[in-house]
Amino acid sequence: MRSAADRLKRAQGRLAGVARMLEEGRDCEEVVTRLAAVNRALDRAGFAIVAGGLEECLSQEGGADGLDTQKVEKLFLSLL
Repeated sequence: MRSAADRLKRAQGRLAGVARMLEEGRDCEEVVTRLAAVNRALDRAGFAIVAGGLEECLSQEGGADGLDTQKVEKLFLSLL
């Protein structure tokens, strides 16, 4: 989870940068490109969090048998 927290902190900084760019009236294409990078960073953090939860579920007693696949699928799909 540490790596996901680090990704979120970096994304937060990047998002603040995008807000500054808007306030400064920077080029639209540059702003959108930076915003897309923030979006990708958030996606990666979300996938890391879900994957960490999945790994935890699999390592618990019962392994894959105790895994709620519908819940995991719903979590992954919510990131799309």
